[in-house]
Amino acid sequence: SVMNKIFISTEYIKLGQFLKFSGIVFTGSECKMFIDKNSVKNNGNEIKQRGKKLFPGDLIEINKEKFLIERKNDN
Repeated sequence: SVMNKIFISTEYIKLGQFLKFSGIVFTGSECKMFIDKNSVKNNGNEIKQRGKKLFPGDLIEINKEKFLIERKNDN
């Protein structure tokens, strides 16, 4: 499957912010429902906390779709 790259300029992004940033959900309340009803994995481990911190290099898998968190270079 195609790897989607998500670029962040901060040290980390929380799962809830990531879901909104990547356009998967639009509101915080949708976030919670989405995480409850879908398979969300970080580096192969199932996660259910929307406050979970995701760092550059982390591989997120959502219903078989893969996302790689990368640091955005400012220069």
